[in-house]
Amino acid sequence: MQIKNSIAVVTGGASGIGRALAWRFTTEGARHVVVVDIDADGARRVAAEVGGTAMTADVGVGSEVARVVEDTETEVGPIDLFCSNAGVFVRGGVDVLDERWQSIWDINVMSHVYAARAVLPGMLSRGHGYLLQTASAAGLLSQIGSAPYAVTKHAAIGLAEWLAITYGDQGIGVSVLCPQAVRTPMTAGVEAGTVAAVDGMLEPEQVADAVVAGLTDERFLILPHPEVLEYTRRKTADYDRWLRGMRRLQARFRT
Repeated sequence: MQIKNSIAVVTGGASGIGRALAWRFTTEGARHVVVVDIDADGARRVAAEVGGTAMTADVGVGSEVARVVEDTETEVGPIDLFCSNAGVFVRGGVDVLDERWQSIWDINVMSHVYAARAVLPGMLSRGHGYLLQTASAAGLLSQIGSAPYAVTKHAAIGLAEWLAITYGDQGIGVSVLCPQAVRTPMTAGVEAGTVAAVDGMLEPEQVADAVVAGLTDERFLILPHPEVLEYTRRKTADYDRWLRGMRRLQARFRT
């Protein structure tokens, strides 16, 4: 995936990882970056910073994602790279209220479905295109303290795998971004030494660096925290041992 001269769409682009991606794609020579966010003022601010286009959308609503794709391809040009980056976090377990489960499902999972549904027909007709989906290391491992986040991020990775298998021989690239803690509005108040930042908290710009490297190599898994790969290997090598270790980690951060 070559960023230079590409048209890229970044959802959740008003802050955090999305803003860093918009900036990095611009410095890599992207022809145009479309910054999408439910925060209209934030999207306009970042778009002005990078010389791109701002669009406002709730990515948990399929018709709004379809509108973003249609408007981009009408007003800017064919989309080369769609970064489905927006996400939310909900604390709690299975007792979290149904409406909050539905909300996080819509944003952390269905937004990726809606993006693929809207952008794939054009990409397939052109014979090329790339999907970048922001998930989390929680989708490969788990998320202590949040069942909704762990479940939805696992589902997001499952979707990305399916897309890569189904369309990988038709010119469609797929990468899934799986960082641990990143300094964004989502992690505001998270301190070093907590479970979320056990391997250190990265800056969004560091994540953007990892994304560009991963896209260039067309790697499916983009892991800004390289430790995650070893954790995943340990998990699949001995699931029961890994679960015991996760329970010890949970107990460590409860005390």
